[in-house]
Amino acid sequence: MSDMQPTSNAQQIAYWNEEGGERWVAIQARTDAAFAEVTQAALHSAAPQPGETVLDIGCGCGGTVLDLARSVAPAGNVVGLDVSRPMLALAEDRARGVGIANAEFILADASTYPFETRFDLAFSRFGVMFFDEPFGAFANIKRALRPGGRLAFLAWRPLKENPWFTVPLGVALQHVPPPAPADPRAPGPFAFADPQYVRDILERAGFSAIEIERRDPAMKLAAPGDLAGAASLATNLGVVSRLLTGQDTAMWSAVENGIREALKPYDGPAGVSLGGSVWFVTARA
Repeated sequence: MSDMQPTSNAQQIAYWNEEGGERWVAIQARTDAAFAEVTQAALHSAAPQPGETVLDIGCGCGGTVLDLARSVAPAGNVVGLDVSRPMLALAEDRARGVGIANAEFILADASTYPFETRFDLAFSRFGVMFFDEPFGAFANIKRALRPGGRLAFLAWRPLKENPWFTVPLGVALQHVPPPAPADPRAPGPFAFADPQYVRDILERAGFSAIEIERRDPAMKLAAPGDLAGAASLATNLGVVSRLLTGQDTAMWSAVENGIREALKPYDGPAGVSLGGSVWFVTARA
């Protein structure tokens, strides 16, 4: 793993190298399962080809790196980049564990890393909404792409359109006060909820052929009957986990127990599932 490069996203980096990153490491397998449907659809549309060089931005614990590396093998390779040291350490272990030799990992901020212009595809699964300066960040990503190179990423649509966030959040807000109102475009999961804002960013960064498509995947939190596992995942992921940061274990337990009750109507033969809603964004350098 290469060392961290200079960055401006200090607050996000602190979070993902402390409890945020450790929490995602602990729930990696369950998170990959929850994101499986939308991830496979996004990878299919991004269409990585054998022999291509791919950049995976905000690769986290490495699940998408492994998928991309298999798609571009044997002659292609993948660079997984993230600001979280604990998540990248797990990603490297996973790659070694399954014999993936055509992937490397860099601990760095994509908004400032001095990329070589060598990538055919830049891909991200929910990793690009956290930039302090998104216009500059995407201009930097564009410099990493060869002329005609492709950009493909997933970003969440508005919070209110994502029951898999709102149902657990509603429970949490019965126990803790809501956060102070924030700029809806501030770095965070829903910073790219407005498609026109996303289009403006990409156009200013120099991208063309921009397409923004709505997708509404099922988010499977756990297997049928596993309400405890589903509640644990919903508590430790996304907006609820950030809301509970700094709270004591009793508060975490109270919220998790409440979420377990709230998820009972969503437990069916396919598992404990809630609706999600995302933008799938593609563009050309």
